[in-house]
Amino acid sequence: MSSGRTEIVSGTIAAPARLDKALAEASGLSRERVKALIAQGCVMVDGSQANSASAKVAGGTPFTIAVPPADEPEAQAQEIALDVVYEDEHLIVINKPAGMVVHPAAGNREGTLVNALLHHCRGQLSGIGGVARPGIVHRIDKDTSGLLVVAKSDKAHEGLARQFAEHSIERRYLAVCAGHPVPAQGTIAGKIGRSDANRKKMALLDKNSSRGKHAITHYKVLKRLDSCALIECRLETGRTHQVRVHCASIGHALIGDPLYGRTPAKLRPVLKELGFARQALHAASLGFIHPVSGERMAFECELPADMRALIDETAR
Repeated sequence: MSSGRTEIVSGTIAAPARLDKALAEASGLSRERVKALIAQGCVMVDGSQANSASAKVAGGTPFTIAVPPADEPEAQAQEIALDVVYEDEHLIVINKPAGMVVHPAAGNREGTLVNALLHHCRGQLSGIGGVARPGIVHRIDKDTSGLLVVAKSDKAHEGLARQFAEHSIERRYLAVCAGHPVPAQGTIAGKIGRSDANRKKMALLDKNSSRGKHAITHYKVLKRLDSCALIECRLETGRTHQVRVHCASIGHALIGDPLYGRTPAKLRPVLKELGFARQALHAASLGFIHPVSGERMAFECELPADMRALIDETAR
């Protein structure tokens, strides 16, 4: 917790190990945070100031860590309503509405998810990297709705980030795409990187390209609609705009997507009547191992009203 005063963490090393690893396990801090505190002269081991994170330390060795109060974040807290699906002292799962930016950036300094979380989690953030901020380990686009997990503690941030890096997080999206994909079930794979033609867009790159990152999406048609289809997309990887780029690459761009495709002419009056002005994409399921308790966590959230209305209208 960020209390405004230095917190003293003390104990003994459980087993022989590198100092940063042993202290992280004993204190609940991340290894990166422990390394930073060692560099700041905040760690005492067996009565002496620790100077090297890589030093070997014996089991049973006493230690003391002086954890200074977390710095104030640059972003400002704002009282913004949040749809909280789950929350404990280490993490929070949010059902993000379409239209909300996740992280403050140029042009979007206020009204973001981070601004909202700083208010909602005030006094509960343990200082990720020494700053009292929510730990954003993944993002979904401004105009994509759905589930997002955010770390509240340093240890949770490190554990969730590792799972995302290992691609062990389970993510299922629901989308409405133009046309009817054939085959109705399949896998789209290929490198995704910044487009040379438009720097605001991502693109599927040549497999021999030195740029980009490998991406895999498994899709399945759930329901054929008029000039479009409701599809499920399960992600093995989590690249920027992955579902949008992959669907566009097979000729079935998401309905309403302003970057990667045009809405079929037949559906334009429908979108206008509904006031539907975003890509039809929703992060419906999220699964991961709790980074502190080790418990398997799984969450689902229903399609938002605008996508349900789109599906109902095109099902006629």
